[in-house]
Amino acid sequence: MREDLIFYTNPQSRGRIVRWMLEEVGVAYKTVVLDYGAGMKSVEYLAINPMGKVPVIVHNGNVVTEGAAICAYLAEVFPAAGLLPQTMKEKANYYRWLFFAAGPLESALTNKRVFAEEPDAEKERMLGYGNYEYTLSTLAMAVKANPFIAGERFTAADVYVGSHIGWGMQFGTLEKREAFVDYFARLQQRPALKRAAELDDALVEKASET
Repeated sequence: MREDLIFYTNPQSRGRIVRWMLEEVGVAYKTVVLDYGAGMKSVEYLAINPMGKVPVIVHNGNVVTEGAAICAYLAEVFPAAGLLPQTMKEKANYYRWLFFAAGPLESALTNKRVFAEEPDAEKERMLGYGNYEYTLSTLAMAVKANPFIAGERFTAADVYVGSHIGWGMQFGTLEKREAFVDYFARLQQRPALKRAAELDDALVEKASET
C-alpha cells in the first residue's frame, strides 16, 4: 500500500534525489509536499524530523532522513530493484563514493556557493574535504574509473553522486569537466530519472500557478 511508504518533500529541494531513487525502486509510495515555512516547521512534521527539513521517508512507521541514508535504505529493503553492490569491489566503491558525496563533496560545493573565498592552508586542515580543487579532482578520478560509480553496474550510489554532479554543473558550483559531463550523460538515460523529473517539475509548475 502507498501508505506503507510516505515521502515528504519539496520539488525544489534535495527531495529530488529521493524521488529519483523511489522511481528506480519502483514501489508505490505516497507523496506529501511541504512548503519551506509552516509546512516544514509544524509541530506535526517536527515530530517526524526535528531538523524541519526534507527529504524524509516513513516506511512501515520507521523514519529515515538524509538523502544518502534514504538511498542506501531503499536499496537494501527493496533488493529486487537490483540497486545494491554485488561484488566486494563494487561494495568498496559503493560505500566509499556514497559517503564521499554526502560528506566532502556536499561540503565543498556548499562552501563554494556560500563563501566567496577559498580557505587558507591552515583552515584547510580543519575541513573534511581539504579544498575544492582536491575534492573535484578526486571525484573526476572516480567517475572516470568505471561507467558507474561502483563499477560496471548502476547502483543506488549513482543516484546520490549523480544528483550532486548534475546540480553542481547546472548551478555553477561544480566545473563542467569532461569526466562529469560524460558520467551524468549516462545517468540521464535512466527512465526513472526522467519520470522523477517530470513528477517534480509538474509540482513546481502547479505551485507557480497558485
